Amino acid sequence: MANLLFVCHCPSENTRRLRDAALTGIAQLAPDNLTVRALSPLEASAEDIEWCDGILIGTTENLGYMAGLIKDFFERIYYPCLESSQGLPVALYIRAGQDGRGTQTSIGRITTGLRWKTVSEPLILRGEWDDAFDEQVAELAMTLAAGLDTGIY
Repeated sequence: MANLLFVCHCPSENTRRLRDAALTGIAQLAPDNLTVRALSPLEASAEDIEWCDGILIGTTENLGYMAGLIKDFFERIYYPCLESSQGLPVALYIRAGQDGRGTQTSIGRITTGLRWKTVSEPLILRGEWDDAFDEQVAELAMTLAAGLDTGIY
């Protein structure tokens, strides 16, 4: 069995839709060998990182940076997990009202420092809300889940 941790900051109805789309996509995939744990950044801990075999992170872009609660999550798990989580497969989506690159860069620096393995290009959902965002997030989540389920990652 593989374990997927999904840490998602959902301050709005649309970001909750993205969270739900990711979970629905994984459920539709019906992975045989995968357990999913979905947590808010405040709930997620170093113990959850130790438990998981891969992580999906969802965040908003706030003032050109990641959401403060996602930063808090990284600050709490960074040193406790630095040595034990190397190579952890990670995928990321960003709900960005504007650009998203600052958020992508800042999270990329942290995950590089943790020596996590990015398994897909970060998904940046830019601009006004588009209903296609749901499908894009579901596809990203399904890709990570399928890789963990089949032992690719």
